[in-house]
Amino acid sequence: MRHPLIAALAAAAILTAGCQRGRDADVERALDAVSVIDEANLNDVMLASADPAEAVAYFAKASAAKPDRLDLRRGLAAALIRAKQPAQAVAAWEQVAAHPQAMNEDRVDLADALIRAGDWSRAEAVLDAVPPTYETHQRYRLAAMIADSNQEWSKADAFYETAAGLTTRPAGVLNNWGYSKLSRGDAPGAERLFDRALDYDPGLFTAKNNLVMARGARRAYDLPVVQMTQTERAMLLHTAALSAIKQGDVSTGRALLSQAIETHPQYFEAAARSLDALEASVVN
Repeated sequence: MRHPLIAALAAAAILTAGCQRGRDADVERALDAVSVIDEANLNDVMLASADPAEAVAYFAKASAAKPDRLDLRRGLAAALIRAKQPAQAVAAWEQVAAHPQAMNEDRVDLADALIRAGDWSRAEAVLDAVPPTYETHQRYRLAAMIADSNQEWSKADAFYETAAGLTTRPAGVLNNWGYSKLSRGDAPGAERLFDRALDYDPGLFTAKNNLVMARGARRAYDLPVVQMTQTERAMLLHTAALSAIKQGDVSTGRALLSQAIETHPQYFEAAARSLDALEASVVN
């Protein structure tokens, strides 16, 4: 009579053990999921706000430990770009682009790294190999830069315009486009583009500085009415001064340099050095 009871107790114990193992497995899976989320968040933090060298070290170690993880290889390549190591970034993006799971975005990022490394012809070849149906702001921004380097101005203008239309933050593209116009000698066209860039991003100092240079090209040395800090005002006065001197308006340049030195809240070494050099050249 005791045998059925023993069998029932044994079955219950086995069932309980089985349930416990199931619960343990569920817990492990849940913890693994949390770990993946935490790691993804850490990856984002390392790319966005960590010191560039620390980010490179982190992703180099992580991708070496898990070579099958394409996201970690992408992280390393992006970190190398942030750390201003374009040659190493090219090698990293090449590995990503060669992966069976690579996407068109990866090939565009490879083209970007090649441009940063100065390999324009190869960047053009990589970008041309991306299907024309893949249309993104980054793709057309790079295409515009390549067209600029080839002095294909009409193509550059078309690509810049398309790139600006594919993003809600076009200030950087408009600034690049304006600089392209300025380099071709179209100062009025450049001014309009720098103004548009500042409409989208009033704090973009490079656009402010480029706008001052474009105005200087037509001998308009007064500062434009744009948002600026006191330090920025001093720096823009310095830019205007150099533009004036370049145009042969030396007395205006001298006055602007003095004004820049007086305006800067600290010692403005660059402007002081420019003024010293100007005075020495006049004496000689």
